[in-house]
Amino acid sequence: MQYAQILQETFAPVFHAPKEAWQQFADACQPVVFRKDEIIKQPGTAERALYFILSGSAGLFLWKEGHSVCLDFAFDRQFCSDYMSLLTDQPTPLEVVALEKSEMLCLSAPDFRLLTQKTVGQVIRLVAAETSFVDKQQQQIELLTLTAAERYDRLEQRFPGIAQRIAQKHIASYLGITPQSLSRIRRQTAKRRAGK
Repeated sequence: MQYAQILQETFAPVFHAPKEAWQQFADACQPVVFRKDEIIKQPGTAERALYFILSGSAGLFLWKEGHSVCLDFAFDRQFCSDYMSLLTDQPTPLEVVALEKSEMLCLSAPDFRLLTQKTVGQVIRLVAAETSFVDKQQQQIELLTLTAAERYDRLEQRFPGIAQRIAQKHIASYLGITPQSLSRIRRQTAKRRAGK
C-alpha cells in the first residue's frame, strides 16, 4: 500500500481530502526504521521531525529522579514526536524512544513548517494537536477518577495487545503504578476473564 493511501485511510474519519493532498504530504516525508529501544529524540534537545508510525510503537518519556516516566504511547497509524518542542522549536526534557522495531514516515521540522502553510498541512496540524489534547485530558481524568485496574482495562481497550508489544515497566509507568502492581492487576484480570 502506498504511503498516501495509508494517510488518506487513517484520516478519512476526521478529514476528507483528495489523494493528491495526501500524496503531497507523503512526498515531503522520508521512510525511516528504528530499532527497538532506539532513541528517536534525546532529552534536552529540540525536536527535528514529526513521525507517522507505519508499524511499531514509540513512547514519550521524562527523566525524573534517575528513572524514566512514560507520559504517552503511539502505535501504528499515529503521529509521534515531542510535539511541544516541534511547535515551539525549543529544547525540552522529553525523550522519544522506539519501543519496538518501527517503520515510520519522517517529516523534518522545516518541511513540517512549510507544509502547515498549506491547507492540508494546517488540517493535519489541527488534527494532531486536538487528538493529543483530548488524549492527555482523558489520561488525566482517568488518573484521578479510576482505579489502577480500571485504567489498565481502558489502556487495553485503546491499544489491544499492548501487553505483548510494550515492556511491562513502561505500561506500569504510564499508569502511575509499580511493575509489581501491574503484574498483580494482570493476574486478577486474567482470572476475571477466565471466570466469565
